[in-house]
Amino acid sequence: MSSPLAIHGLTWAELNREARERLPKGFGRAREVYKQVTEEARYAPEELNLADRWAAAWREEFVLDLPEVVRTISEEGETGTTAKAVLKLHDGWEVECVLIPMGRGRSTLCVSSQVGCKMGCTFCETAKMGLIRHLSAAEIVAQILVARHVLGWSVRNVVFMGMGEALDNADSLFQAIRVLNDPAGMAMGQERMTICTVGRVDGIARLADEGLKRINLSVSLNAADDPTRDRLMPVNRKYDLEELQAALAAYRPRRNFTLGVNYCLMPELNDSREAAAAIAAFCAPIERVLVNVIPYNPGSDPLTRAPSDDEIDTFIGWLRDEGLPVRKRVTKGRSVMAACGQLGNPEAREKRRRLRVTR
Repeated sequence: MSSPLAIHGLTWAELNREARERLPKGFGRAREVYKQVTEEARYAPEELNLADRWAAAWREEFVLDLPEVVRTISEEGETGTTAKAVLKLHDGWEVECVLIPMGRGRSTLCVSSQVGCKMGCTFCETAKMGLIRHLSAAEIVAQILVARHVLGWSVRNVVFMGMGEALDNADSLFQAIRVLNDPAGMAMGQERMTICTVGRVDGIARLADEGLKRINLSVSLNAADDPTRDRLMPVNRKYDLEELQAALAAYRPRRNFTLGVNYCLMPELNDSREAAAAIAAFCAPIERVLVNVIPYNPGSDPLTRAPSDDEIDTFIGWLRDEGLPVRKRVTKGRSVMAACGQLGNPEAREKRRRLRVTR
């Protein structure tokens, strides 16, 4: 007997096809089932005027398995409430997603793609967990469903920038995007989704092959010289700056595409005048960029302190002197460990350590 499929991990066409293959009758209600799941985060085939045995057949073959909300914590700010949700998956592991207010009543949900992460970035709380496992497409989509329909959060945009490296889990990521973008379901435009990567060159090549021409992409740069980036981001030892630069310069999904270059400003590590010039040199062959300067958010084992406003403004001034378009990212959620680089789970790290010891 085949395992039941998670409806929220399927596009409408996939659900329709699978229902016809798996169900003797009742598959004609697939569209109503899909709308229940994607528009209400609810699964009730027995409400669709089906005979009991055909509703039961739906239940046997298809599931809606949403994670449990363990807790939420929030911080008030000038643009609204930043809120973090800790979600427990079916196997007991936990992931986090964050609602980020963007002003004028708009919010972005930062979602996770993995439990933990293997990239090892030294300034990131998630990296301390190591990679525990990938999330399925359904588990990625479930974060949006829970945010909207369980927590009542108004989610307009989604950024794949939570726990994990999204392009390290490309199969699930791309399927989740197809589900979110499906006009028969959640109908979220590609332009409202952003993939953030530490610089997985192979993943950028795969993204180009997917034909997702409206999707947004940003790269976490954080240093524009190889020795510094090697220390901060071990992925640079596999894909160095020259290789990453070439991949990004070649990635042109549409004429008006602008690459987001995220730069976490860390005092005494990457905040010199020379660092600003190196960023400009890195960006030079890339047709259109926007540099997002993100103040470092200290975690449980800080590398350095958070930069002062004056230090941030000085560095932004240097970037503008180099001719770069720059945006200062306002820190949101730092007090509740919901800011950039702060998502992580000390309990999960300890659980993983215990499992290793007992094996």
